[in-house]
Amino acid sequence: MGRSQESFNKKEVRNKKEKKRQEKEKKRLARKENEKKSSMDDMIAYVDENGMLSSTPPDLTKKTKIKAENIEVSIPKRDASDIPDKVRKGVVTFFNDSKGFGFIRDTETKESVFVHINNTLEEIKENNMVSFEVEKGPKGLTAVQVKLLK
Repeated sequence: MGRSQESFNKKEVRNKKEKKRQEKEKKRLARKENEKKSSMDDMIAYVDENGMLSSTPPDLTKKTKIKAENIEVSIPKRDASDIPDKVRKGVVTFFNDSKGFGFIRDTETKESVFVHINNTLEEIKENNMVSFEVEKGPKGLTAVQVKLLK
């Protein structure tokens, strides 16, 4: 007698839950059967000579021999001709004697390079033609070994 007070809506909700539970059980059983059918061969993928994935194994007659020495993994080594000249020439565009720093415009690359008075070999002024070497400083390129050109 306990179920006589169930409304239509409660019955419908109970039926839906039961139906959902049965469908879930069917799906679980179907998955279980499919697991038995699939084998390791179905899961293997091969790579062909073009680098594309395929389900068929590659043809071993098309195999080419590659020497390990011919494989380059890193950046190719530079020739001596590729290395820029270490000593550069430029014009002093700005130099502050009281603060002890300035800038040199490189004649080849047209870039501005910082120079400090400690890195000069001779006294320099604005618009002087100088030769210098470039090093990486804490905030960018820095000119060192700066000397006047005559």
